[in-house]
Amino acid sequence: MSSRPLRIAWLGAGPIQQESGGVPGVATELLYGLTALGHRIDCFLPGAERDVPERLTARPGLTFVWGTSRWRTNRWYSNTEATRFISGLLARSFGSLRVRREVARRHAQEPYDVVYQFSSIEALALPRAMQDRVPVAMQPETHMAGELKALIAERELGARCHSRRQLALVIAVRFVRTLVQRRRIRRAGLLVCISSVFRDHMVRDYRFPPERTVVIPNPVRIERFEFADLARGVGSPARILVLGRVAVRKGVEDVIAVARRLAQRGADVRIRVVGGPDLTSDYTKLLDDLPERNSEYVGRIAPAQVPDELAASDLLLQASKYEPFGLTVGEALAAGVPVVATTEVGAIEQVDPTVAAAVAPGDVDGLVEAVEATLAHLREEPAAMRALARSEAERRYAPAVVCGEVSAALQALVAARR
Repeated sequence: MSSRPLRIAWLGAGPIQQESGGVPGVATELLYGLTALGHRIDCFLPGAERDVPERLTARPGLTFVWGTSRWRTNRWYSNTEATRFISGLLARSFGSLRVRREVARRHAQEPYDVVYQFSSIEALALPRAMQDRVPVAMQPETHMAGELKALIAERELGARCHSRRQLALVIAVRFVRTLVQRRRIRRAGLLVCISSVFRDHMVRDYRFPPERTVVIPNPVRIERFEFADLARGVGSPARILVLGRVAVRKGVEDVIAVARRLAQRGADVRIRVVGGPDLTSDYTKLLDDLPERNSEYVGRIAPAQVPDELAASDLLLQASKYEPFGLTVGEALAAGVPVVATTEVGAIEQVDPTVAAAVAPGDVDGLVEAVEATLAHLREEPAAMRALARSEAERRYAPAVVCGEVSAALQALVAARR
């Protein structure tokens, strides 16, 4: 396999100025890490030019090519959740079409070795003339078939929080996107799957050939959490953090059930739910049922506050019914915080179960038992447990490790096409 530097056309989601987690943070780490390995990347983004992290602005081998989208929030086309979601989706699609010409022009001047389509399966910026000539690697962060199934499975919960008209609209949009993704994913010569459980969903739902997949986790910027005190003990009460969107598939109803069960047992814990709704799903009404005795909902926080939130927590609870990865898991481990999660949460794969307990989705009793067992172990050996959590995050999610694996996968894809 050749190890020469590659010329890469990056399509899909990109970074934002604020150094944070989420998909933009993953994009930042991948772009930085792949260029550190000598690869040259033209990053084509459909929106209007914006600021990016300073460490990327003058990065050797990295060029940003912007579209011309003028989409904004709180306009006539984006002044409600539904119109914001649909108009934003359309704006990204039109923006992708606008950059097609520039992709083709730059490829004609100096051919690309590979196209790396990040986050979005439906990205429209790849010129038709390149589709059969340049190998395409896709790294989706979610897939609409999984989102659609979760929405349908929780339609009764959804009906408690949304109008039936809004719910029907979101289901219809996700159904159409599922059909589009099922077709467009066939263009991928390689599918970079962020977890094994996610790969299984993709293979089953989109009938993607498993031999054209590779499992590589998302990177986590470990240094964002290095200030956390790994020798700290367990609070009284112990703080259990639920961090993420308060929306469909996140297991919000199970978090409430766990809180009630722990209150009934008299457990010395306090559950802190942090996060807000997304554009298509708002389950915050359900949180009215949290027991005040041992729980609180504090709403959304800024990404810059996440490290402090984790540093003050003793355990992360991730009760998702569908979760291709779950960056909050990697971030919690980097902060020395053990995790209790469902087996649907991709980020706990291959992590020492001492600090990453896995429970079947919907198993409230199992979640309660895992929380109590993990906290008991943490109280006995806090420094050892927190150090192990940090070392597992470094082993699995350090950007240098992840980018090395991505680089090797791209090299193999290109070599196979020569």
